[in-house]
Amino acid sequence: MDSSCLAFLNIFFFCVCSASPPNFILLFADDLGFGDLGCYGHPSTLTPNLDRLAAGGLRFTDFYCTSPVCSPSRASLLTGRYQTRSGIYPGVLYPGSRGGLPLNETTIAEVLKPLGYATAAMGKWHLGYGANGMFLPTKQGFDEYLGIPYSHDMGPCSNLTCFPPDVKCYGKCDTGTVTVPLMHNEAIKQQPVNFIDLERAYSDFATSFITTSVEKKQPFFLYYPSHHTHYPQFAGPGAAGRSLRGPFGDSLLELDNTVGTLMATLEKTGVINNTLVFFTSDNGPELMRMSRGGNAGLLKCGKGTTYDGGMREPAIAYWPGIIKPGVTHEMASTLDILPTIAHLAGAKLPPVMLDGVDMTDLLIHQGKSKRETMIFYPVDPTEKYSLFALRLGKYKAHFYTRGATHSDTTPDKDCSVFSLLKAHDPPLIFDLEADPSEHYPLTVEGRPDIEALLAKIKQVKLQFEASMVFGESQISKGTDPDLAPCCNPHCSPKPSCCHC
Repeated sequence: MDSSCLAFLNIFFFCVCSASPPNFILLFADDLGFGDLGCYGHPSTLTPNLDRLAAGGLRFTDFYCTSPVCSPSRASLLTGRYQTRSGIYPGVLYPGSRGGLPLNETTIAEVLKPLGYATAAMGKWHLGYGANGMFLPTKQGFDEYLGIPYSHDMGPCSNLTCFPPDVKCYGKCDTGTVTVPLMHNEAIKQQPVNFIDLERAYSDFATSFITTSVEKKQPFFLYYPSHHTHYPQFAGPGAAGRSLRGPFGDSLLELDNTVGTLMATLEKTGVINNTLVFFTSDNGPELMRMSRGGNAGLLKCGKGTTYDGGMREPAIAYWPGIIKPGVTHEMASTLDILPTIAHLAGAKLPPVMLDGVDMTDLLIHQGKSKRETMIFYPVDPTEKYSLFALRLGKYKAHFYTRGATHSDTTPDKDCSVFSLLKAHDPPLIFDLEADPSEHYPLTVEGRPDIEALLAKIKQVKLQFEASMVFGESQISKGTDPDLAPCCNPHCSPKPSCCHC
């Protein structure tokens, strides 16, 4: 019997015959570049646990997020829908944002809940806090939550020790807002959060959640959107000073240590062979931070741009006995995780327009991907400009290009914030297999094959645009400082009194 047949029989046994449906762990790094992991070629990164997952699982070379910044990318991951549908645009949500991921959107957790899954989230939510915490994970299908409801640089960072001994933040965080809170479910547990002990708290939380779920014989879904490796980096005593890459490397090592703890817990509880572990990142590296901002490898530009450096991510799928070790060059996306998990669990898909496709055949048999197209929206999508770029098969067409502050300081002038919006008619077309760095646009004139490709790309673009209905922008609802989480809500003067 060949390995693909064996894998199919294994998954059939687990998902149909067994009383224990598969468990899911979804790991989501922050601002991690395509070239940042050891298993993706970085020469000095120390990520032994992620490298082991890559060696024992399926490593993707052509995996995409949907936005080059945090909040919209997270919305797409959890809903299987482009952020333009749910209204998580333009830009990102802040501590006092009035909006958030709309409660009528269906998350992966809400897909699994009707099947009796225990669901938990820990780490960086960044999909809204809102009045009385109305947009927190516990309102979106998660039974438990431990974490920071937005990005950890969205507050004074005087309490954030980035690198012992007691060296404070490199650079600046936000000022004039509340200190960063640690929340448990809907209550503030600590404000300001102790970053040095934070990763240990997450490891303990995850270990307890997995162990309790197994003891109850309840399938589980754990979502861990990490703060690592977003700037400013931090690391506790188990990782600080232990990497070769300074604070960025230490931060990444601390994330890797948590991955190791999760895998050890799966082993100890005896469910590692019935658990799909999926790892990827929200967007590309913040190159403006130089050595503190990550690395996109050979890809062009980084965070904030619709070049591949901003949106192509490392991704690893690991499931012993089910997913055969290997590398896939098939195209896939964070959009595809919800329909894949739903299929593997036997759950119903939400009755809305989904942009994701089921990756089961790709994961189990390493077959062809159902995804033929990837859409690239800028940080600030509008119906007027619509998509900036489109990938069809191995070809990527740029209808608009623009640099970004997040990708400043690089030698490539196309990445700079001073590289202003440019329209391209005909679009710039790159063969990403021959030219993954997007350096050499193909010549259209006098090339009937490229002219035919361009006609097809324009047809796909028009079909997609006809299917896209922009949701009401949640971020354009603005901010209200009184909505920012405060452990002493009636204290004065704010925000300095929000301390407990």
